[in-house]
Amino acid sequence: MRKKVVSMLLATVMAASMLAGCGNGSSESGGDAGSGEGSGTSDEAYDLTLYSINTTDPEFDQWLDNVEEATGLNINVIAAPTDSDTRQQKITTILSTGDASVDIIEINDEMSSAFKNSGWLEGLNDTVMTEDIVDNFAKGYVENMITDKDGNIIGVPGYTGYLAFWVNQEIMDEVGITSIDTKEDFMKYMEAVSGDGRYGYGGSWEKTYVFNEIAQFVNMFGGDYFDWTKEENKEAIQFLYDMVQNGQTPIDQIADKYEQMNPKANDGKYGCWFMWGLGTDYESAGMLGADKIHMAMVPSFTEDGSRYVFTDSWNYVLNSASKNKEAAIKFLQYMADEGGMKASYECFDRYPARTDVAEKIVPDSDPAKEMYSRYATECTVSGRPMLPQTMEFITDMGTIFQSCMQGDISVDEFCTNAQELVDKYSE
Repeated sequence: MRKKVVSMLLATVMAASMLAGCGNGSSESGGDAGSGEGSGTSDEAYDLTLYSINTTDPEFDQWLDNVEEATGLNINVIAAPTDSDTRQQKITTILSTGDASVDIIEINDEMSSAFKNSGWLEGLNDTVMTEDIVDNFAKGYVENMITDKDGNIIGVPGYTGYLAFWVNQEIMDEVGITSIDTKEDFMKYMEAVSGDGRYGYGGSWEKTYVFNEIAQFVNMFGGDYFDWTKEENKEAIQFLYDMVQNGQTPIDQIADKYEQMNPKANDGKYGCWFMWGLGTDYESAGMLGADKIHMAMVPSFTEDGSRYVFTDSWNYVLNSASKNKEAAIKFLQYMADEGGMKASYECFDRYPARTDVAEKIVPDSDPAKEMYSRYATECTVSGRPMLPQTMEFITDMGTIFQSCMQGDISVDEFCTNAQELVDKYSE
């Protein structure tokens, strides 16, 4: 099958030329958004246009074949920009201007937070994310990330991905630690592992990444990321600061994104850490396995034994301006069902967002299955704490966190400044 994908640049050029020549280049099927193999013209009628992040995946054509065969839809595809800032700008422009040339768009959590209360996205409660379906998704994620202020669910999660707790089993065996189940276990592990260039804990503390870990530790201490007057929040930041001071986590990781962090984990520099995904980087390095690097249960730092974990996803959303809503809903219903999730799992290695589907289609040989199942049942699962001005909030929080870890401001000053940022970006 030919790949019916057109780049955003080509789509823009085509749309501009059609507008110049005809005065109105739009069609009910979104034809000016893309036309197959970049020929610039096409008489083929499409049922809907999908704006996708997955077009560079080698299995994309196989996935598209599956979806079209299962739904009976003829789907036009626009390849989203690979650069995150450019992609968000393009999608914002499409939605904010009422551009009807794109029907279905894949958006991440940052965009969900920014767009869900804008009126740009169609509510799906009565058509796709009905009660019997939505009950199989992580409740906290649905409520936090894809439900608007009026209770409308505006997205279909394309997968589930946990901010999992990872350990290096070789290091655990070396120091004689059999489990990291409580705060006391964690601290004991930090002391046993750290030294001679090795650290008990490693993080991705670059300013636009570190909010993941700040929020994770705040949750572990029983705090609230949106209320920095809570003592538990302060305890979490003090705990991280003390690890830096005690040589249990390195201050130079404030420059590290996950791309820089994972090679260090593979090299045995860290005893444990939090990380998204299924461990592809570890597998590529020959370090993924029960006797090497693997997921573990998130430790409980609270007296009541509570455990907390974040999940993220990219969501399929329906442009409110779409002229092809019947076809779009048919597509979304398939993506929310077993068939669509199985296709995404098999083609893109995306772990199913529905727990019932994951239990059914993911083989027991998948190393993530057992821990993902335990996370879903034993932990409080939620979406990450974001505000509408998402990237500004994330960046500013990361900046003051780095200042605190470097000793430029105190933990108390950090908490005061953090609450000011929450108040500022909540307005």
